[in-house]
Formats: sequence, structure tokens, C-alpha cells
Amino acid sequence: GSCPLSPAELFSAVKETQFVQEELERLKPIAESGAVAQAKIIDIQNRLRRQEALIQAHRQDLLTRGLNPQQIEDVSRGEFVSTVDVVAPPLVKQPDELVTIRQTAFQHEVGPTEGIAYEVQELDAELGQQVQAGQLLVTLANHSALYLEGHAFKREAPFLEKAAQNGWGISVEFAEDDPEHWPELDQSFEIRYLSNSIDEDSRTFDFFIPLANQSRSYEKNGETFVVWRFRPGQRVRLHVPVEELSDVLVLPSAAVAREGPEAYVFQQNGDLFNRVPVQVLHEDRLNIVLANDGSVTPGLYLAQGAAASLNRVLKAQAASGMRADVHVHADGTVHVSH
Repeated sequence: GSCPLSPAELFSAVKETQFVQEELERLKPIAESGAVAQAKIIDIQNRLRRQEALIQAHRQDLLTRGLNPQQIEDVSRGEFVSTVDVVAPPLVKQPDELVTIRQTAFQHEVGPTEGIAYEVQELDAELGQQVQAGQLLVTLANHSALYLEGHAFKREAPFLEKAAQNGWGISVEFAEDDPEHWPELDQSFEIRYLSNSIDEDSRTFDFFIPLANQSRSYEKNGETFVVWRFRPGQRVRLHVPVEELSDVLVLPSAAVAREGPEAYVFQQNGDLFNRVPVQVLHEDRLNIVLANDGSVTPGLYLAQGAAASLNRVLKAQAASGMRADVHVHADGTVHVSH
């Protein structure tokens, strides 16, 4: 960036101070002899104090513009600064101990020597462009730690508060994710914070869930680029538990077949799957909660999917007068019993 006025004004103020100081030293002996009025000496001393205050103000202004003390000293001698280093804050937190508070420009250690601290998300200045103090130059980003932002209506607040207080795990579906080409996402999701304000337009409030992101980097033309698995703005579907049910069975939605108001699961019995009626307590897009009322025999395998297909085979058997069981061959194909 460039500082068009303050460096020159600082140098001018320093030179003016030198002139005033020289004038004061020249007139002091004459004033002692009575040839010069003492009031003139006092006036020159006041001018000197005003100049010193002006110099201090210019120094402080240059500090806020990003110049370090050595650069300011160079300016005061007439060696003007052509470039200013804008230093990003360090990636790692400072140790929890008392440290001297310094201007950002004084901090030469900007982070670890290995790894990537930031990536340039947006560049707002061009080479040779004149910028003003406080003007945005560049936007840096580090997406290693994100928040999942959920939106809920006010009437849902008690359920979210209960989930946050009890530390219940949140089920997360990431839109446009490619899990096959990334490591397994081994982390649990819990609500960290509930917003205390409601958006005037949508009439919803926000809640936030921490997310540890995954990344990989590649090099091209000597430069390193970072690819993040999850990106700000990516759509996410959150499944928040609102009630804790005991003595129940939880199955994927595809594990339950429907016939009108009745619901059925298929329990393995040797090579056969027997249809068992069940009572549904709750269901959503992914899972169904069943009452553990003894209808399902403990210890036996339940089909986790394709319940509708199994049910169609069963109905076809019943319509043909054959035994109402489903036989599954070793190759996974489903046939009527024989």
C-alpha cells in the first residue's frame, strides 16, 4: 500500500523541529544578556512543544498504517518507505501467558513453518493501486474448522435446547459430498450454540454444530493449492433427535414394508425370511422406530432393506397357493420356497 501524506508530513515536522531548536539555541545566550525579550524565548519553546506533539501524532498515524518503528525512523530521516508488509495473524494461538501487546506489523512470526496457514480467498487490490488506511486488501481463509448452521422455527426451540443440553448426537447428510474419495468422517456432531435472535424475514433462528473439515493439497507451477472436502455455503440436512425412546428397535426405512395401516419386517429363519407384523412408533426419511413388544424374536437377523420387494414375493406366493415364505439363495436372488 502507499501512504502519500503522513510520511512527508512527518519528515517536514521533524525538519521544522530542528529549525526551531536551532533558533532557540541561538537566541538563548542573547536573551540572557537582555538583548532579546524573554517572552520571545517562551514563544519559541511553545512552538517546539507543539512540533514535538505533531511528530508524535504522525508517528502514531504511521503505526496504524502498518509501518514498524524502524521504518518510521527512516521516514523521519527522509528515507521514505516504498512498500509496507501487511502481516496476517498467526494461525496458532499464543501461549496462555502474559505477553506484550504489539502492533500486528511487529509480529514477524506469522505461524508454523510447515503446513499451510491460510489460502487467498479473494484479492481486492491490484499491483500499483493506491489504497487508503483501513481499505480491504485481501481475504484470507482457513476452512479447517467450520460450523454447520441450522435453521429452526421458534416452536422447535425447546426440542433443540433439550438436544443440546443432553449432548444428543446429530445425524448429518452432506449434499454433493463424495465420501468414496475421502477418509471416513470419524466425528460426532452435537449442537454447540443456539442463537438468541430471530431472523425478521424467515422468522427462524440459527443453531451451530462444529465440523472438523478434511483437505488435501496439490502443486502446480510451483504454487500450492488446497482442496477442502466441505465448503462454506454447501447445503446440509440435519436430523436432530427430539425425544429419547427406550426399549425400541431402530431399522432403516427400507427394512419395513407397508400394507395399508399395517407394517411388517422380515426376520431370517434359516434360509427363509418370515414376515413379522410390527408397531411403528416413529419414522423419518432414513429410519423407522419400532416398539420392542416381543413380536420380533431376539437374536435373529432382520432384513435391512428391500422389504417391499420381499413383501411382493410373499404376496405372489400367497396368490399362487404356495407356502408363504421367502427363500433366499446363496447368490442373493430371491425366489419362492421349494
